[in-house]
Formats: sequence, structure tokens, C-alpha cells
Amino acid sequence: MGRPSAPGPASPMQRAIYSIIFTLALPLIWIRLLWRSRKSPAYSQRIGERFGRIRAPDSLDPERTTIWLHAVSVGESMAAAPLVSALQAEMPELQFVVSTMTPTGADRVRQQMGDSVIHHYAPYDATWIVNRFLAAFRPKMLILMETELWPNTIHLAHRGGLKILLANGRLSEKSLRSYSRVKGLTRNMLRQIHTICVQAEDDAARFRNLGAEAPRVTGSLKFALHDGPGGQTPPLAPIETWKGERQLIVAASTREGEEPAVLQAFRCCLEKHPQSRLLIVPRHPERFEQVFELCSEAGFATGRRSRAGSLEDETRIVIGDSMGEMMQYFASADIAFVGGSLVDTGCHNVLEPAAMGLPVTIGPSRFNFAAVCKLLEDAGALRSAADSGELGDTWNVLLADRDSRERMGAAGKSVIAANQQALELTLAEIRRLLQAPDPLRPE
Repeated sequence: MGRPSAPGPASPMQRAIYSIIFTLALPLIWIRLLWRSRKSPAYSQRIGERFGRIRAPDSLDPERTTIWLHAVSVGESMAAAPLVSALQAEMPELQFVVSTMTPTGADRVRQQMGDSVIHHYAPYDATWIVNRFLAAFRPKMLILMETELWPNTIHLAHRGGLKILLANGRLSEKSLRSYSRVKGLTRNMLRQIHTICVQAEDDAARFRNLGAEAPRVTGSLKFALHDGPGGQTPPLAPIETWKGERQLIVAASTREGEEPAVLQAFRCCLEKHPQSRLLIVPRHPERFEQVFELCSEAGFATGRRSRAGSLEDETRIVIGDSMGEMMQYFASADIAFVGGSLVDTGCHNVLEPAAMGLPVTIGPSRFNFAAVCKLLEDAGALRSAADSGELGDTWNVLLADRDSRERMGAAGKSVIAANQQALELTLAEIRRLLQAPDPLRPE
């Protein structure tokens, strides 16, 4: 996309209605955050940042060019990390403000980017809140990750002369239907974005359907994975000790309602492979205790990663109640299952276990990673199961066949190696925008 198109005549009215509804919803959003903080206290921390209590830290240098990058949570933050790292190395004059919506996203920003960026919780999409954020940080560019499309944020950034880029864009059929209900508002919002970089041609077609003029297929930034020094991530010693010579299945990023099916599939495995082990990593930290109790009540001897020193030989299941150790869990595994796929939430990141050379298994729901799952499946690196029974059968087959596991793992690594272009193509678009003259501001 070149210079963004001028918004259509219906846009001001539609956006005004949206703004009124969103502003009226702010008290409910506040209550929801406090409610979530009962299980995850981090939601009540720095809460003012979300609602307009915004002050730029002393570390912000007014003489440097500021880039605002918005990533909603863990997945988007991980995809953004290599992009930020490459830009910092190439253009040290840049400084980054990285915003997230979730505390787990904030934790991942700290883990991967540290003090090299300023983290701020994303300002909610009310005009007065976004204006305060823009006034405090005075960014010259806004990079949005994946599907973080907020009408007021984009409008105010465009009006303020910021270059706007959507990186690693994706749009599922489900999201397409949702945005189509407000197609006029969506069309004008998309046409205020200078460049839309998408993961696959299917995503580009859906964006065009909503009115985007020229989305560019750059591939998925999630292929740009860094799995440790020398390309190797070491396993966790206590997990390796507990596992011993036995085979381990890691169920990663499981969602509420999914663990019972995972346990049923594992129970099926124990009939043929009684020495096998299962490590479950719930997607949300506030569910660690709930999942531990679920496994215990189902009759399994269950332990916790946080108490790895007390794991016993008869412990069948361990709950991965830690943050930032997923790749190390995969380093100990023989098979990976990726959650969010046995419940209809669209699947989580299948590339992490593939990068570690693991056979990848999922349930039927995959809309968040449809293109990537197809690539892996076509290459023989991924197998899907319709339900818990089929998943258990798949695990049994793989546990019994080491050669198949190794072939799937090698195929996954090959797919990742063949799709490393996304980072450079996205960087090229960012360079072009930063070097281009300031866009014309709307009246």
C-alpha cells in the first residue's frame, strides 16, 4: 500500500457511534480487569496506564525517533521480538515503546527485549486516552501485530502523521465475518494503514474483501524463531531427571475445557505405553492450580514444575506452572500437542515444537494458524485428530514408531528453514515507510 486513502464519508459517523459505545463500556472493562485480578493479580497492576494515566518515563529520549509497536499478548510479542531486535541492530537511533494487553504479554516482552524497550500497557481505544498516549510518547510510526485493529487508535495515529504498518497480519474466516458486520468502519480503518503485511494469500484475500487496497504477502514472522545459542535449547534438568528413559508428551497452551480430552487421550496411551509421561502447560497462569486439581481428581499422580525437586518416579503428569520455559519443555519431549485446538479457539503456535524437531499433533480447530498448519501437514510434520479418541490413537502410533517421529521432526525443521523470508520482507517495508516523506494528514 502507498499513501493511505482518504476515509469515506460514512466514517466519521460510524466511528463516533463506536467511540460512544466503547466509552460507555469502560466502567465494565475496569470491573472485568478487577475480576480477572482475583485469579491473576497482575491485571490490577499499572491499571491506570490503560485508562489514560500516562506519563513517559525518564528513559524516553526526545531526540530519538520513537516507534510504537503494539502486540496484544504472548504470541504477538514473540513474533515481534526478532523484528525489534533486527531494527535495533540496523537503526540504533530508534527507540521502541512496546504495548501489550495482557500481563503474560508484558512478561514475555521483559524476557525477550528487557530494558532495550519501554513497555506500556496499551491505551484503551477511547479518543482521549489514545491522544494522551500519543502526546506523551510522540511516536513517528505505529506497528500493529497480527489483528490488533483499533479504529480510534488508527484514526488518531493517521491524523497525527504517523506511518502505520500492520505486521504479520492474519484474518480468519471467523474474524472476517465479525469485521464484515461493520464493513464501512473497517474499510476506512484499513485504508488509513500505509502497509498491510500478511502471512498468506488467504489472509490477503480476506483483507481485500474488507476493503484493503494492496495487502502484501510477506509470510509469518513466527517462522523467525530463535531457539537458543547455537540453535539448541537445553532441556530442564529436573524434568529430564523425572522423565528418565521414558517417553514424554508435552501438551502446550491448553485452554479451559480442553484438559479432560487430553487426559482421556493420555489414559488411552497408558494402556499400550504404561511408562509414558505427560506434561501439561495451561495457556493462562491463573489456571495452573485448577488444572493440577483436575488431573489429581482424575486419578493421576500429579506434580508441579514449581516443585520439581519433589517429583517422584510414580508421578505420571506434571503441570508446567512456569513462564518462559516452553521451549525447554519441548527439548525434553518426544511428542508435542498444541492446545486451543480441541476446543474452538483456533490453535496456538505450532511452530515452536516444529522448530525443536518434534512431531506436532493438534485437534480439529486451527483457524488462527490455518496456513502454517497446512504447510506442516502437507510436509508430513503435523497430524490432526478429530477428538480425544483419535488423538490417543495418534499418540500411540507415534510412541511406538521412533522413525516416524524423527521423520516428522525433520520435516518440521525443513518447513521452517524454507520460510525465513518474512522478517526481511517486513523490515524492507518498515525501511521504506521510515524513509518516505510524511503522509498528507487529513483535514
